[in-house]
Parts: sequence; structure tokens; C-alpha cells
Amino acid sequence: MIIEFTLHQLLPNVFADTGIEKGSSDVWQVDLTFQRGQSYLVEASSGRGKTSLCMFLYGLRTDYSGEIAVTTTEGATCRLLDMNLDELRQRSLAMMFQDNRLFPELTAVENCLLKNRLTNHLSEQEIRSKLMQLGLEAKLDVPCGLLSLGQQQRVAFVRMLCQPADFYLLDEPVSHLDDENIRLMSDMLQQAQSATGAGVILTSIGRELPYHYDHVLKL
Repeated sequence: MIIEFTLHQLLPNVFADTGIEKGSSDVWQVDLTFQRGQSYLVEASSGRGKTSLCMFLYGLRTDYSGEIAVTTTEGATCRLLDMNLDELRQRSLAMMFQDNRLFPELTAVENCLLKNRLTNHLSEQEIRSKLMQLGLEAKLDVPCGLLSLGQQQRVAFVRMLCQPADFYLLDEPVSHLDDENIRLMSDMLQQAQSATGAGVILTSIGRELPYHYDHVLKL
């Protein structure tokens, strides 16, 4: 189990030449710890690297200087990149991508079940129930390629919940949602966090999920 991430002077390579002015970011080129059980809102203007941050923490990209360290319940601390990333992404890190990354030919339920088969975290009925709570009762068996962007975001959110997690990473998750679905999503995330004790790291460039954030960081 991951109990914290620690960022040591992290900086995306794309900023190596242009740089980030010292003191202008709460995340880049500082020492920063994300703790399990805490919720973090990372606010950023476009082009400041919010998606990069999520990808770095999820272990999908390594184009940065500095280091990301992970501390586990066993008291061990090591570099994120030295860990079994496939196992971490299956058991400890749940990600909602900005571009959703759904399989367009699969239905809403099938996209979630595909993830759930790796974890056996929810029953199919629980998955269907969560999708219906978000107003998708008429879209459960519709290919995701035929859904609106807002509907796809809701499917991607439920898919994220189809696994155990020490941290939920959400990259701009509500950009295409109306206020009611944003409220419903917030309630569901709060329930998941309360049940698991997970940390929440959410990025926003303006419209954000209303939530009980413990920390608000400027990127």
C-alpha cells in the first residue's frame, strides 16, 4: 500500500529551456508530499503541465528531471520507477484520463468490466448501478464511440472506481459535465475515498469538482 508520494525538485523536460520561475509553482522544482487520505486540487492554466503531473505519478511518462519517491506501509521508500508499475496501476493507482481512453467499440458496461476483470473489485450489478446513478441508464449497452463527451466522462469515472486504490488521480474530470452530474460525481468520489482511505489528486484549469479539498496547489 502506498502511503505517500514525495516529489523532489520535479520538472518536466519541456520546461528545461524555458524554465519555471522559482516560487511561481507549488509543484514544480520544489519538495512536495502527497499523502494518502488527503485530497488535493492542483489548479493550472493551460500549458503548465497538469496532464504531465498525472502521467508522471501514474508512471506512464518519465520525461522529467528530479525524482518521485514512494513510501509504502512497510516503511520502505524507493523511486517510483523502480517499483512494479503494472502492479501499482492494478492495485494502488486509479486514473481518470483527460481524454477518457475508452474503447469506442465497447459499451459503457463493457469498458468498465474490462477494467474490473483485472481487479474483481466490483460486481457487474454494482457497476451498472453506479452508471445509472450518473444518469446513464439508457446508455449502458451503447458503444462508447456513440456517446457524448460528457457521457464518456461519466463512464471513465466509473471505470476508475473499478479497482482498489491508494490514490485516485483525476485529470480535469468535469470539463463536459453539467452541475447536477458534477455534484453526483463528487458524492460518489467522497464515498469511495471515505471507504478506502485513499488520497485524491485532481487537476483543473478552471471548472473544478466541488469537494472537501485539504490542499489547493498552484501549478
